[in-house]
Amino acid sequence: MDDGTGGGENPSSDEVDEIQRAWLRERPGTPVSSIGVITRIWHIAKLLEDDRRATMLELGMDASTRTLLSTLRRAGPPYRLSAGELAKRCRVSPGAISQQTARAERDGHVRRVKSTSDRRAVYVELTEAGHELIERTVGDLLEHEETLVSALSPAQREQLADLLRILLADLDRRARR
Repeated sequence: MDDGTGGGENPSSDEVDEIQRAWLRERPGTPVSSIGVITRIWHIAKLLEDDRRATMLELGMDASTRTLLSTLRRAGPPYRLSAGELAKRCRVSPGAISQQTARAERDGHVRRVKSTSDRRAVYVELTEAGHELIERTVGDLLEHEETLVSALSPAQREQLADLLRILLADLDRRARR
């Protein structure tokens, strides 16, 4: 059913509602409203993860390489970040970023550059080949992912993004405690 906002099907009930109702029936008084949010986010995350993995495979790049290269590309010229900053922005451990960097360096997509001002500091920098690869793939990926949210009107996308930003900020804050 189209709601006239540019979106597609708008189900009045789904599997998650059934789970919520079942827990409410089996455990009256138990708070179940989080199921409607968290379980849907988990299901959406799984579907998006599977889709992104398949899309990146079609584009000839794995997801961790795309994250690494796109993070460096978004940093702007000279497309360079410290390993620590790169790990933070990619939301992975320093060990994981070291492995990803080594693989991307082996493939010629990045290089490690020692700081001229601090001999201990090492930066990861996008190479010309890495820049070309991310430029070739990012447009196709984002155009595809635009279709994945096409069931939502622009206003709904903005509202959902705002709500998810609030939830993510709170969950990040809780995780840092």
